[in-house]
Amino acid sequence: MNRAYYENSISNFITENLNSILGQLSLNHSNRQLEDLQKNAWVKQIEILKEQLVNFKGKIYFEFAIPRMGKRVDNIIIISDTIFVVEFKVGEGNFESHAQTQVLDYTLDLKNFHEGSHNTKLIPLLIATNAKGVVPDIEEVVNHRAVAKTNKRELKNTLELFLGKGNKSINCDFWENSIYKPTPTIIEAAQALYKGHNVKDISRSGSGEINLSKTTNCLNKIIEHSKHHKIKTICFVTGVPGAGKTLAGLNIANERMKVDEDEHAVFLSGNGPLVDVLREALTRDLVENSKLKGNPITKEKAKRETSAFIQNIHHFRDEYLKQDIEPTEKVVVFDEAQRAWNEKQVSSFMKRKKGIENFKMSEPEFLIDVMNRHKDWCVIICLIGGGQEINTGEAGIEEWINSLIKNYSGWNVHYSNLITGSSNYIKTKIQKKWLKNNAHSESELHLSVCIRSFRSEKISAFIQELLELNITEAKKIYNQIHKDFPIYITRDLSKAKNWLRKKAKGSERTGVIASSGARRLRPFGINVKNEISAPVWFLNSERDIRSSYFLEEVATEFDIQGLEIDWSCLAWGANFYFNDNSWNYQSFKGTKWQNIKQETSKEYLKNTYRVLLTRARQGMVIFIPEGSEVDFTRSDLFYNGTWKYFKEIGIEEI
Repeated sequence: MNRAYYENSISNFITENLNSILGQLSLNHSNRQLEDLQKNAWVKQIEILKEQLVNFKGKIYFEFAIPRMGKRVDNIIIISDTIFVVEFKVGEGNFESHAQTQVLDYTLDLKNFHEGSHNTKLIPLLIATNAKGVVPDIEEVVNHRAVAKTNKRELKNTLELFLGKGNKSINCDFWENSIYKPTPTIIEAAQALYKGHNVKDISRSGSGEINLSKTTNCLNKIIEHSKHHKIKTICFVTGVPGAGKTLAGLNIANERMKVDEDEHAVFLSGNGPLVDVLREALTRDLVENSKLKGNPITKEKAKRETSAFIQNIHHFRDEYLKQDIEPTEKVVVFDEAQRAWNEKQVSSFMKRKKGIENFKMSEPEFLIDVMNRHKDWCVIICLIGGGQEINTGEAGIEEWINSLIKNYSGWNVHYSNLITGSSNYIKTKIQKKWLKNNAHSESELHLSVCIRSFRSEKISAFIQELLELNITEAKKIYNQIHKDFPIYITRDLSKAKNWLRKKAKGSERTGVIASSGARRLRPFGINVKNEISAPVWFLNSERDIRSSYFLEEVATEFDIQGLEIDWSCLAWGANFYFNDNSWNYQSFKGTKWQNIKQETSKEYLKNTYRVLLTRARQGMVIFIPEGSEVDFTRSDLFYNGTWKYFKEIGIEEI
């Protein structure tokens, strides 16, 4: 992908023939059907910039790529110590809010992900050619809380307002050749991959760390080997929370679709909200892009096209439950495979919902059995999150291993080396020994770096130490991360919401999240029993009261697992609280709290808070309510110990 369709020094740009510039832009522009409309806009831009940039020295770029967003900014103008990120609205008489958000998003993307822009003054600039001039608030614009707004006549004056006096000029060659290391949301990643972008274009990797490209290459080799030798293979891919397991799965499914359509590679997930959100995002994106290309399609047609790429695992299961046939899919990726049901849960479900008596297989066993119907080869890829089981009946990776040992020992098994080295995955010595003796350990199948939060790669480690009550280590990591990844606590929900609103810039998404068992947050207007529409909550704009931005509807662990937002407010419930140097676990039944005694249920609840604590990309505030003297279900005991524990770690109060 070329960084820009056209680039030149400002002085050469001013003297260069308009048709020459236009020719270079047209040569790089792929959308022929909108050529005339685009050409007219470029002509106006060129004419205005030639007139307004006289006497300035620096460099100018047209159609500069923002890969993570899959878009190009109209212009980058570098003058002295300042980079102007410019969006033109030719013929417009108003500075529309969506246009302001657009240019601010471009600016934030460069600031966060382009190394040459990290410590550089970036100015978001919106030019509505026919609008009235607006005097900018310099500080607000420099801090990216607002956008500089100007018109075709006052552009020069606006640029001068932001230029430093005698500061060192930017090295343009160094800047444009700096590494771009984006960290897309899973929604953005799915859209980019579906459009045909490579995972290298949309992801970053730490030096020396196992990264997404290496994992993808390893899986591709395993698939090709299985195909060539006609063998059946299962792979277990692990990763820390936010390491990109879902992205790796989407990527391999997408790549195999391109390699050979007859493989019918598919990405399957039992996470209903994730499937719904990704499908809706792909559908909306396909409709919009088709319209821009001059070939508009209906939303229903777009939905049919995108549904083949991402499917609900339960629909897949039900299809092959109906009849004993060989699947069309040769390569299947199971996301969050640790959440597949154990035999007891499946048996109960089959009896209640399907009318099938005495179903004797766990979900992992049945899914392997379905793929085992292939007469020659197939590959199952299981994406495993250690410590991510959050619901009754979720079997974890141990049930997959049990199924292989009992009935499918002839399968070729490749597993992440972390599976046998961490209690988060397998606890029994028998299973670990079987894997070591009968399977292939692959370091490339573990994703060790959290990429959800581009601010800090140590968030998951901090959360682990916090939940395991390792105060000394938690303090140490918190001191390392809190400047880059702010974490605060408060006992005032309105303060938490105001903090989110002040922190978020552009279209950065905010939201309130809580445990589904935190039933006594209702007095604060947080009703975890109220079901949300995940696609609406995650995708709709700040103008929709149902969206996350409005901070009214709350998402639980079931809504948000596998997804993320930029800034979160985690409302801490009384179901999981710190007291007497340990975590206490309880569930709300009828009108009172009851202690949770089963160790498995305790682990589910701790994992619930692990999921919630790792959903933010840029920072979070934790709301811990005050206790109540008149409501015994909201005793001080349920909140004060947790508050003091977080304070002891060093988490600051707002």
